[in-house]
Amino acid sequence: MPDASHPAANASPSDWGDFDLHAAQGVLDDALSGADDGEIYLERRESESLFFDDGRLKSSAYNADQGFGLRVVAGETIGFANSADMTVAAVQRAAEAAVLAKSGKSVSATISDNPARSNHSYYHPRDPVGEMAFSDKIALLQAIDQYARDLHPGVVQVSASLAADRRFVTILRAGGEMYHDDRPLVRLNVSVSVEKDGRRETASAGGGGRISWLDITSPEKWRAQVDEALRQALVNLDSIAAPAGEMDVVLGPGWPGVLLHEAVGHGLEGDFNRKGTSAFSGKMGRQVAAKGVTIVDDGTVPDARGSLNIDDEGTATSCTTLIEDGVLVGYMHDRLSARQMGAKATGNGRRQSYAHQPLPRMTNTFMRGGSDKLADMIANTKRGLYAVNFGGGQVDITNGKFVFQCTEAYLIEDGKIGKAVKGASLIGDGPAAMRQVDMIGDDFRFDPGVGTCGKAGQSVPVGIGQPSLRIRGLTVGGTG
Repeated sequence: MPDASHPAANASPSDWGDFDLHAAQGVLDDALSGADDGEIYLERRESESLFFDDGRLKSSAYNADQGFGLRVVAGETIGFANSADMTVAAVQRAAEAAVLAKSGKSVSATISDNPARSNHSYYHPRDPVGEMAFSDKIALLQAIDQYARDLHPGVVQVSASLAADRRFVTILRAGGEMYHDDRPLVRLNVSVSVEKDGRRETASAGGGGRISWLDITSPEKWRAQVDEALRQALVNLDSIAAPAGEMDVVLGPGWPGVLLHEAVGHGLEGDFNRKGTSAFSGKMGRQVAAKGVTIVDDGTVPDARGSLNIDDEGTATSCTTLIEDGVLVGYMHDRLSARQMGAKATGNGRRQSYAHQPLPRMTNTFMRGGSDKLADMIANTKRGLYAVNFGGGQVDITNGKFVFQCTEAYLIEDGKIGKAVKGASLIGDGPAAMRQVDMIGDDFRFDPGVGTCGKAGQSVPVGIGQPSLRIRGLTVGGTG
C-alpha cells in the first residue's frame, strides 16, 4: 500500500529562499483574470551522471538548475513563457507575454477549479545526488567492470553508468493554491560485449526508480544486472539469422510491455483523441482488444520510475483504466484535454522541465495479468517467435502501425523453444495486435525501472509492464 507518512505537500514557501512566492501569486492571479486555466510551475533540479568504459571513468557531469514556467490558457489557446531568472520581475515579464493568449475566445467566464489535494506519497523524499560519496560511485563502477571481466573469458568490453536526479517542484495556481513535490530518481545501467571466433555481441541491463542508491547498489543487486547483460550477450553470440513471415508471437513479461506502451499507450493520450488523430479516436465503449485485455496507467505505484505524487499541473495521480476486458473505457488526460472532452483530469499532465508545457503523458502503463501459463503458450505454438527483450521501435499514432526490434528472441518449433535468432523485428498495428491476443499469462512483471518516453520533443521517465502473452499472426521481419 502507498505510504502516506510523507505527504506530497511537504514543503513551505521558505524553501524557495529569497523568491517571493506570494508576490508571484499576485502576478499570476492578475494574468489569469478572464482566462480558463493556468499556473506557475517552479522547479529546482540537481543531477549527476558518471560513465565508466573500457576500464576507466570516461565522463562525469553535475548540473544544478532552477527556473519557472508561466502558462495562461484561454480556450485552446495557450500563452507560455519561462525563465531561469528567479525574480518576481521576471515573472511579471513572463505574464505580460503569456496573457496574449486571452485575446483568443475563452470557453468559460471563470477559472477552472483547482486540483483536489491528496496526502499520499508514493516515494520518500531523499537526495540521490548527495547520499552516496563520489568516490564510492567510482569504486562501484570499478567493481562492476572487474566483476564482469572475471565472469567470462569472452568479455572484451564493459560499460557502466550511474545517473541521479532530484527535482523539487512547486506549482502556484489561482486563488493562492500551492502544491509541492520532492522527486528522486536513480538509474544504473550495465553493457557487456563478448567475442568468439571473430563475432562480437553486446547486451545491456539495468535498474532504477524513485528510490535510494542503496536500493540498487548492494552487491547482489548490481551483480544481478551484470549477470543478465552477460547472459543476453552470450545468447546472441550463438544466435542465427531470424526468419521472416507471419507467425504467432509469444512476448515475455516485463520490458516487452514497451510494445504496448508505444503501439497502444500513446494512442490513448487525451490530446490525440481530442484532435481525432489517434487510431482509438471515437471508439469509447467499443471493443478494441481481445477479451481479457485490461490496460491501465497508474502513477501511484510505490517507488516506480513513472510514479508521481502529483502531476505537473498539481493533479493527484491515479490508477486510470484505459481498456477493460477489451473495451475502451478511458483516456489519459491533462487539465486541457479533460476540459475540452468533458472528462476528469487523471493526473497525466507532465512536462520535461520548467521550460516545457504540460502534455497528456503516460506514467506507469501496463497490461494486467491473466491466468495462462507461459509454458502452455509455448507448448501450444507450432511455429512462432518467443520475444524476450526489445530495443527501439517506431510507431505512427494515427493508425497504430509499429515496427519493433527484438534484442533477444527465440524460434518456437513444434511447441518448444529453439534457437536464438538475431535481427528479428515485429511489424503490425497496435489495435489489431491487441485484438489478436489469445493467451494472457499469470506472471505479470514491471520493467526494472529504465524507461524513458519521448513526445513532442520532451522526455520523461516512465514505467512499463505486462504479463507474458501470445499474439496470433504478427508479421516478423528477419534477416534469414
